[in-house]
Amino acid sequence: MSASATLRVGIDLVSVDEVADSVRHFGDRYVTRIYTSHEIDSCRAEMGHGDAGAPGPSDVSEAYAIGSLAARFAAKEAVMKVLRPIGVQLDWRTIEIHRMTGGWCEIRLSGRAATMAVEAGIEELSVSLTHEASMAGAVVVGRCKDTYPSKGREEA
Repeated sequence: MSASATLRVGIDLVSVDEVADSVRHFGDRYVTRIYTSHEIDSCRAEMGHGDAGAPGPSDVSEAYAIGSLAARFAAKEAVMKVLRPIGVQLDWRTIEIHRMTGGWCEIRLSGRAATMAVEAGIEELSVSLTHEASMAGAVVVGRCKDTYPSKGREEA
């Protein structure tokens, strides 16, 4: 890394059960408010074995791989920690955790989130997701040019 770059790091940990409760309680209204259509498609649970007549899930939370939804929620929170919004509530869907064909994920920003990244001089974002039983987490690293000082950065 060059001497002219700085890093921003965000991390978040989410209860898989709390995400499951939100999906059960609010259903697709919750899911479509938080996640992009790509994220929703990436987190669909395997339903049957391709049988058109296979019964559907007994509740909406069974339609999704909840651990994967929770990991993406954690990643969105971690991105917000990297972007450092002050007095701005970002639309969750302006931060997309895009699953690549090979299985890894990349962050794609749009709207106000993309504008904030440009204003902060963030040139690249990397993400790592994990989920295991009851917890999901994510770490996001943003690489930015040092020519864009952080707002409110205090001198040492």
